[in-house]
Amino acid sequence: MLKELKRKVYEANMLLPAYHLVTFTWGNVSGVDREKGLFVIKPSGVPYEEMKPEDMVVMDLEGNKVEGDMNPSTDAPTHAELYRRFPEIGGVVHTHSRWATIWAQAGRDIPAYGTTQADYIYGPVPCCRDLTAEEVERAYELETGKVIAACFEERGLNPMYVPCVLARHHGPFAWGKDPLNAVHNAVVLEEVAMMAWHTEALPAAQPRESLPEHVKEKHFLRKHGPNAYYGQGK
Repeated sequence: MLKELKRKVYEANMLLPAYHLVTFTWGNVSGVDREKGLFVIKPSGVPYEEMKPEDMVVMDLEGNKVEGDMNPSTDAPTHAELYRRFPEIGGVVHTHSRWATIWAQAGRDIPAYGTTQADYIYGPVPCCRDLTAEEVERAYELETGKVIAACFEERGLNPMYVPCVLARHHGPFAWGKDPLNAVHNAVVLEEVAMMAWHTEALPAAQPRESLPEHVKEKHFLRKHGPNAYYGQGK
């Protein structure tokens, strides 16, 4: 079942250690088949060097395992909730990558300081609220997805314009049109998190200023807007 999607999800997962986004097994990638209402995710706690495409686990969008010999990632309920709440996305990534996790542990949005961020993310990277004790007890991973979705709704954010988030005191999630694009956005997130941290560490740059609004608009829309002109065309 979903052999091609399993292959894509496997390949996307293997990019996490290649891009130094994970330590040990601290991360996962999934991809969704909207027509079938199913998604594929890596198995829980399996070292990347031991994983095979056939090890990928098939889930339905309610978070039930449909196919697979192994247990799915413990973050599968978060992925399922994001697929339910963000119908435009086709792949989800969760990591504990170093620089993005530093911002998550600090409970801070990543400010939009420069055009590198504006090329891919329309404004700051949001850091959502902590889960309550009741939410953690009820269904930690599912409630994580609900808190992320609520953060975007409350702030009026477009998940295709802001393809990433920081789960407070936890770590980053990113998504995209497919699993590989989601990993791409996770790499971008880690890079801009590192840049922003060092921008704030510079003693001569007080106070720091966000990227001017008109520059943010130009850089984001030249890649993603209706009249985008970056690249070789469609």
